[in-house]
Amino acid sequence: MPLRFPRPLRPGDRIGVTSPSAGVGELGRSRIDYSIGWLRARGFEVVVGECMSADRWISAPKSQRAAELTSMLTDPAVRAVIPPWGGAGTALDLLDQLDYEAIAQAEPTWVVGYSDSCSWMVPLTLRSGLATLHGDNLADTPYETLPGLVHWLNLAMSDGVVTQSDSGVAASWSPLSNASATEWLDKRPSSWDLYGPAPTLDVTGTLIGGCIEVLSGIVGSPYGDVRAFGRRFGPLLVYLEAAEESAFTICRYLHQLRYAGWFESAAAVLVGSTRAPGGTTDGGLSQRDAVVDALADLDVPIVFDMEIGHVPPHLPLLNGAQARVVIDAAERSIVQSWPSTSR
Repeated sequence: MPLRFPRPLRPGDRIGVTSPSAGVGELGRSRIDYSIGWLRARGFEVVVGECMSADRWISAPKSQRAAELTSMLTDPAVRAVIPPWGGAGTALDLLDQLDYEAIAQAEPTWVVGYSDSCSWMVPLTLRSGLATLHGDNLADTPYETLPGLVHWLNLAMSDGVVTQSDSGVAASWSPLSNASATEWLDKRPSSWDLYGPAPTLDVTGTLIGGCIEVLSGIVGSPYGDVRAFGRRFGPLLVYLEAAEESAFTICRYLHQLRYAGWFESAAAVLVGSTRAPGGTTDGGLSQRDAVVDALADLDVPIVFDMEIGHVPPHLPLLNGAQARVVIDAAERSIVQSWPSTSR
C-alpha cells in the first residue's frame, strides 16, 4: 500500500466535523460552535455530521460512527475531517468497522486530531496508506500558534515542506466555559531534551505515532503493525505521548510496543511533554524513567519534552511524512516534507 497525501487545503474547501469518540454536551457546545465559526471566518465551509450526541461516552453506535467517518473520508467534496475532541479511549471499537479499501481508493482527505483519535488515525495510515495529521482537535483549533510552531491549517495548506522548532514553552488550556479562548494559559519554560548515545542529533525518518494509552490497544493487532510499516517505509521517527496513566503503566505499554516491533526500524523516538503522574510505589518511577527503562537498551536517540499531545502548545506531525530532526547547540528543529499536488 503506497502512502498517499492530500492536496493542499484552500479557503472555500469543505471541512467535515464528526465525533468518532466522544460527542458534544452542553458544557462544550459553545466552544465547538465558536471553533466552527473560527474556521468559517477563514473562508472554509464547515459541515457537521449526525454523530455528535453526548448521551453516552460515545457519540453514536460504532456502526454509525464508522459509516459517517468513512463517508466523509470518501466524499470528494470533503477536503478535511476533524473531531471536536478525543474521548474516553474507546474509539478503537471502530477498527473492524471502517472500510479501509474504500478509503484507500478515494482521493486523500486531510484528517487531523489526537488523543483517542490516534486509535483510528494510525490504522488509516498503516492499512489505507492515508497520511494522518496528529495535531489539534476542533476545540483547540482557535488557539494561538506560538513562535517556532505551525498551525495545523497552515501545514495542511502548505506546499509540502514545513519547518518547526522548539517553542520553549509548555502551557495549559482555558476552561471550556471560556468559549472564545485563543491564548494558552500558564506559560512556562520547557525545552526539547536529547537523551542518547551522542550529544547532538541529525536524523531523518518517516513519522508515525500518537497517544500511547490508545495505541497500546492496537499493538499486536492487524491494525497496529508498525513493524511491517517500518520494514517498508523505514527508518522511522516514532513519536509518543502519555495522557494520564502512571509511569509504571506507561513503562509496561512501552515494553509492549517494543516487543511488537514498533522500534525495530526506529532512527529516533520523540516523546511529548506530559503531566501524567509518576509511580509512587516500589521506590517510585518518573515518566522519563519509564521511557528510559523500556527503550534505553535500543541505543536509539530519545528526544523528551516535545510539544506533542496533552500538554499544549501543539506541534503538528504528519504520519507518513519524511522528517529531519536536528538538535545541537544552535538548533532544535524538525522539518517535515511530503509530495504535494496542487490543484
